[in-house]
Amino acid sequence: MAAIFEMSLEKLTKYTGTNPCPFDFDEYWERALKEMNETNPEVELIPSEFHTSFADCFDLYFTGVKGARIHAKYIKPKNFKDKHPAVLIFHGYSGDCGDWQSKLCYAGTGYSVAALDCRGQGGLSEDKGGVKGNTYFGHIIRGLDDPNSDNLLFRQIFLDTAQLAKIIMSFPEVDADRVGALGGSQGGGLTLACGALEPRIRRLAPAFPFLSDYKRVWDMDLLRDAYSEIKTYFRQFDPRHEREEEIFIKLGYIDIQFLVNRINGDVLMGTGLQDTVCPPSTQFAAYNKIKSKKQMMIYPDFGHEELKGFNDAVYQFMMQL
Repeated sequence: MAAIFEMSLEKLTKYTGTNPCPFDFDEYWERALKEMNETNPEVELIPSEFHTSFADCFDLYFTGVKGARIHAKYIKPKNFKDKHPAVLIFHGYSGDCGDWQSKLCYAGTGYSVAALDCRGQGGLSEDKGGVKGNTYFGHIIRGLDDPNSDNLLFRQIFLDTAQLAKIIMSFPEVDADRVGALGGSQGGGLTLACGALEPRIRRLAPAFPFLSDYKRVWDMDLLRDAYSEIKTYFRQFDPRHEREEEIFIKLGYIDIQFLVNRINGDVLMGTGLQDTVCPPSTQFAAYNKIKSKKQMMIYPDFGHEELKGFNDAVYQFMMQL
C-alpha cells in the first residue's frame, strides 16, 4: 500500500507523469550527443596512492562538453587476460564518488569499476560556470534563465555519464557489451540517463531516482530537500508563477522520464513507497516508460534511505553481465 501522501500502488503502476515534455525534446538530445561525440575527451589516467593486491587504482580525468575537466575513480583488476565486464557508479546530489574501498567488491570479482564525480558538486570535477571551485547546489535550476536551453547544467552532467561510459567501453581490458550502471537518488537518475544516452549499457540498477517529473513534485507540495531549489527559484524570480508553464517545459529537457524509452538494457529499480524526497509517483513516471526488460523491488515501509537487501540484489544482478 502506498503512503497517504501518494496515489495507490495500483494507480502508480499506470501513472505516466505530469511534467510537460518539450516539443523538440528528441532534437535537443540528438544535438547534445553530437556535441559530446565531437568533444575530444583527452583522457588521463593517474595512478592513485591507494593500493590493493588485486586491482590497480587510477584517478581518471577527461574533458566533457563545454570544456569542463571531469574526474572519476577507475579500478581495474590486476593481471587480466581477457576482456571483462565493467560497472559505472553514480553518486547522490551534491556528493562525490566515494572511497576506493566501497568499489572493491566488483574489482575483486574481476570487474573494472568507474565512479564519476559530478561536475561542480562535492568531488574533483569542475563546473565551467564562470567560477573556480564547486558550485555544489542549485544544479536543477542552473541555466533556467539562459535563453539557450543547451546551457542547462544537468544537460552537461547527463552527457558526462554517457561520455564516461563511452570512454570505459573503449578501454582494451573492458568488454563493451558487458557494462552496467548503478546509483541511488541523483545517482539513480544518472544511471537511467546514462543508459538512455549510451544504450549499449546492458544492466541498470537505479534506487529511488531523482530528476523525474518536476511538476508532480510541485503539485504534491514536496519541493523541499533535494527539490527545494525549484521552490526557491519561483519565490525569488517568478513569485506569481507568471512563467510557470515555460519553466516546467524547460525543466522537461532534463526530466529523465522522457529519456528512458531509449534504454536497451535490463533494469532493476528499488523504490520505497514512503519516499517524500523523490516521491514514488515521480519514480513510476520514469519506470512506466521503460520499454526494455525491467523489474521494480518495492519497499512499502521505506523512504529515501538504504533499502534493505537491495544492494545485495544489485550485486547479484550485475554478476550476470
